[in-house]
Amino acid sequence: MDPAAGWALAILGLLLGAGLAYQLAGQSLDARRFPPPGRLIDIGGRRLHAHVLGEGRPAVVLESGIAASSINWTLVHAASAAFTRTMAYDRAGYAWSDPARSPRTSAACADDLHALLQRLGLDLPCVLVGHSFGGLVVRSFVRRHPEAVAGLVFVDTIFPEDWRPVPPERRRMLRGGVLFSRIGVLLARLGVVRACLALLTCGRTAVPRAVAGSFGRTATTVLARILGEVLKMPAERRPAIQAHWSRPRSFGSMASHLAALPASAEDLADADPFGDIPVVVVVARGLRDDVRRQHDELARRSSRGRVIEAAVGGHWVHLDEPGLVVSAIREVVDAARRRWPHPTHDTENAECAEKSTAAHAERAEGLTAEHAENADEIDRRARGGSS
Repeated sequence: MDPAAGWALAILGLLLGAGLAYQLAGQSLDARRFPPPGRLIDIGGRRLHAHVLGEGRPAVVLESGIAASSINWTLVHAASAAFTRTMAYDRAGYAWSDPARSPRTSAACADDLHALLQRLGLDLPCVLVGHSFGGLVVRSFVRRHPEAVAGLVFVDTIFPEDWRPVPPERRRMLRGGVLFSRIGVLLARLGVVRACLALLTCGRTAVPRAVAGSFGRTATTVLARILGEVLKMPAERRPAIQAHWSRPRSFGSMASHLAALPASAEDLADADPFGDIPVVVVVARGLRDDVRRQHDELARRSSRGRVIEAAVGGHWVHLDEPGLVVSAIREVVDAARRRWPHPTHDTENAECAEKSTAAHAERAEGLTAEHAENADEIDRRARGGSS
């Protein structure tokens, strides 16, 4: 072997070894710094993380977007728990939940959720709240377990019709997302993702953008979207999100969810109407007319459905306008209580509602104002204004 090649291999080996050691040490530290805030529940050979707050019926279940975790609901979770029991949880492979081997279709996720609710002993029926891809999980849950559903809130959901059949442009985007996610698994194992995220938290975007850009425009777009979402979160939550996305399994789970998206859409090809359960569809501001019609049609699947448009919120309405989403949840919970009164809890629910309404309104206003202030920072960093 050429001596120069031998030295190059030796240096490469040292770099790979250092990266692996850096990653393992970081993961060990993260496990101590960020223990799960809720409980790890065994659903049959693997565990899902569930964080339950508050008291009252019906319970509210918060279902996250395709690459998000329970932390994504921070601004809504506590406010909803002020008037009823509320659960945020992590789907398989995200945050504190164990990964799954089966494809992450919306139907598989819905079955996981049902098993989790049964193991927890959470009172049913419940109100389901789904953001983005979480809306597909919610619809699959309704189809498979209609008796367990008291009401629905959709937060800028996606639609199965958009992925059945998959248009060529979206197919290319989906393949790019899956490929980037699988590359992310490798880069995370070698500590590259951890190092890039550490630079991003210091406001140094040049190296992370260069790394993402080397894998094409899809990777850059994904990075910008993740960064934009993280910057909308309370500052004290960002280190935990950074820790979770420094691990290989987060990228593996994202790849599994993305790859199964067409199958999820196909499963909902002939979804049933919602009957007369209360439904509120929260939509982002300024949607195209054809997209808005999809949301209107979704609300009409229930005889008690309606649409609410955000004043300033984009796709992450629950981060841009958490008070709006909490108000929608409150509306559906109140409607469900009138439909399914429970004598044991009627007095408790009424007292909780009376005490929390004013405080919730004030808190919601404060949350919206506080997180609107991050808009300039989000735009600047997503465009690479820092280096």
